[in-house]
Amino acid sequence: MNNEGQRTDLIWETIQGQPIGKANNYQAVPDGQGGKRIIKNEKIRAYERSFNDQCKIYRGKGINRPFRLHIIVYESSNAYDLDNCLKTVLDCLQYAGAITNDNLCVGIKATKKIDRRNPRIVYGLEELEPTLF
Repeated sequence: MNNEGQRTDLIWETIQGQPIGKANNYQAVPDGQGGKRIIKNEKIRAYERSFNDQCKIYRGKGINRPFRLHIIVYESSNAYDLDNCLKTVLDCLQYAGAITNDNLCVGIKATKKIDRRNPRIVYGLEELEPTLF
């Protein structure tokens, strides 16, 4: 472990920006059949695009076996819930092609810290053998 609590045997990547939680960031739109469907709002889509642009180490890696997500979330304030951003991060990893499906995630080690001037996430993916989950 280094002084930030990061495992030294993982490759760590930093994504700048306040991670967006999925809660309260969806909107209802007409589905064309008289009903409504729920879609991501522009705030989440903008974060996904920013994540994809910044993702260099894991982009396109295509992890297709069980994995653990190790993540340190540096929030801009204590008002944000740690768990709300984890689904967004997993979706972003899938969008960037780092993982083939977020249902392969068998564990998350998450830590929340506050950095008002530099919100970001620092994450590493631990690939597991299929028999180890």
